[in-house]
Amino acid sequence: MTTTSLDEETLNVEIRKFLKKVGITSQREIERAVRGAIDAGRIKGNETLKAQMTLTIEGLQLSHRIDGEIALGG
Repeated sequence: MTTTSLDEETLNVEIRKFLKKVGITSQREIERAVRGAIDAGRIKGNETLKAQMTLTIEGLQLSHRIDGEIALGG
């Protein structure tokens, strides 16, 4: 029987690297979309926008939805 051990430190580092990439990329895309919507007159810039993100990981059958809001202020 073969037993595979999990390297917790490597897992933690890899998850953090992935989440950093997700965070930076998501922030850029949201900022770009908000500016575009304001420029196009679709929003005023003082709304609270509903947001959702779904994390999926192939091989783990993981699908996790996160709901939230982004308040643009005024």
